[in-house]
Amino acid sequence: MRDHEGMIAAFSITALGTGDSVSGSVADAVRLVRDSGLPNETNAMFTNVEGEWDEVMGLIKACVLKVGKSAPRVSVVIKIDHRPGVTDGLHAKVDAVEAQLRQPPPG
Repeated sequence: MRDHEGMIAAFSITALGTGDSVSGSVADAVRLVRDSGLPNETNAMFTNVEGEWDEVMGLIKACVLKVGKSAPRVSVVIKIDHRPGVTDGLHAKVDAVEAQLRQPPPG
């Protein structure tokens, strides 16, 4: 397994001008993310991906271009957590919160 350090990006891509259902376009983008080999997770609002700056941003660009093939306009929201030297931040951040939740509440 390769080390993926440097950044986590949470991004959401929305196809505009294609009607009410965007699940097909979203599935096309998520397929690219899953096939990338980068650590990733998808939830109801965002896809999170971890890796080096250039590979993550290149993947997001590829997703936008893929969705753009079936939509006249594409909207993108990206949030980046850039932390050089951190490995597996995608899971470490959640694990830290879960550890706190296992502790008795103060007071």
